[in-house]
Amino acid sequence: MNQKKISSRVYSIVKSAITAAVLPVFLIYIMIDKPDYKIMNGLAKIVLPVAQWVGDGVTWPIHAIGRAASGIRELSTLRSENEELKVRLSDALRNKTECDIAISENQHLTQQLDIVKEIPQKSIVANITYNNEAFSHSTFFINKGYDSGVESGMAVVSFEGSLVGIVSDVAENFAKVRSLTDSKSNIPVRIAGSEVYGFLQGNGSNTPTIGFFSDPEFQPTRGLKLITSGIRGVLPNGIPIGEMTSHEDVNVVLPSKISDVIVLKFNSKDKYK
Repeated sequence: MNQKKISSRVYSIVKSAITAAVLPVFLIYIMIDKPDYKIMNGLAKIVLPVAQWVGDGVTWPIHAIGRAASGIRELSTLRSENEELKVRLSDALRNKTECDIAISENQHLTQQLDIVKEIPQKSIVANITYNNEAFSHSTFFINKGYDSGVESGMAVVSFEGSLVGIVSDVAENFAKVRSLTDSKSNIPVRIAGSEVYGFLQGNGSNTPTIGFFSDPEFQPTRGLKLITSGIRGVLPNGIPIGEMTSHEDVNVVLPSKISDVIVLKFNSKDKYK
């Protein structure tokens, strides 16, 4: 009985296929030999859907393969973009880690070197109005005086925080500052990050010299950074001064190279006001 059912189904499929194949041929015959538009319109309602069904059945594998190929291409593109994004994310995380490490090391180094980095809020900003360099002397004037709170002995620094000079004379609306290169300048200093002390002596040139006394065996070299030592209570401890260019010469900020300065206010206990 099962065999009869299978044979019946096969017969139906074959019959349908033959009908689908014969009808288009019959329609073409009528169109060419005996064109009857009523018959043609009637057959078209039957033949066209059947032809479309047969065409869809025949071309289905081709469409399926095309869709699969398109999906494979999109998947390949997505994988490539995903790999690229992974690389970019990895680079970004690595750069962030390096920045975090650099910031941490910089903070740690600054603490070790005892370098003052922050300018006090109660400081006085002034303009350099006149620069006087003659022979072995080097002084300059600023447009702020005792009316603005400037006092003799105050430290004058650049906007980057490096020492430029010390106020020597004060008037109502201006003050005279002795720069580090002046022959009368003698600043107690220290090698940053160490306990080696000395004095920075101006000589009239652009590079004052330094002599060390706390460690006779110490050998100064190029690249060492100097800061104020706080000895004698002349200046607060930790103000950057400059960098050694040889075993005795020091590169400092010259007043002729800048136009604005900051006057630092501090008390007798070496603290900024």
